[in-house]
Amino acid sequence: MAGDEGRSERLMDDTEGTDDALLPLRVWLALFSSVKQIEGVVRRNLREDFASTLPRFDLLSQLYRIPDGLTMGELSNRLMVTNGNVTGLINRLLAEGLVERLVDAEDRRVQRVSLTRKGRRLFATMAPANQAWINGVMAGLGTDDLRDLHRLLTKLKSSAAHHGQDTDSPRE
Repeated sequence: MAGDEGRSERLMDDTEGTDDALLPLRVWLALFSSVKQIEGVVRRNLREDFASTLPRFDLLSQLYRIPDGLTMGELSNRLMVTNGNVTGLINRLLAEGLVERLVDAEDRRVQRVSLTRKGRRLFATMAPANQAWINGVMAGLGTDDLRDLHRLLTKLKSSAAHHGQDTDSPRE
């Protein structure tokens, strides 16, 4: 809701008389807002520069790292999406000649998906562009800032995991 969004922005930006009880919420809102802004930059650039989407990029990235390929279930887990989402995306990439699906040598009921040469070449051009976009977004932070932020985000991730957050479950 528009009113809630404005309230969230006020919580994030109001630093005068900061109530320490609201600080975790303010940090969460700032983090969430930053992620959405960065994701927007990446999505726009993927669309404009490669006529592609973030889900496609993420899937290609996972397959690029594992040359022997991954099962559909492994891809779903790594991408944190449902098998149905992965199946649709794989079918489109198959039609474009970017991936191939092969029967697993150890279990013929399982299919492994891997990048074709065309898929590897495409991702090899997309990855440096993505890195440049992220570098550009973070250009306002110095090396020490980035190290501190990375350290703190790693600590936050551990804290969230400790408090029962299931980060490995698929998104609907």
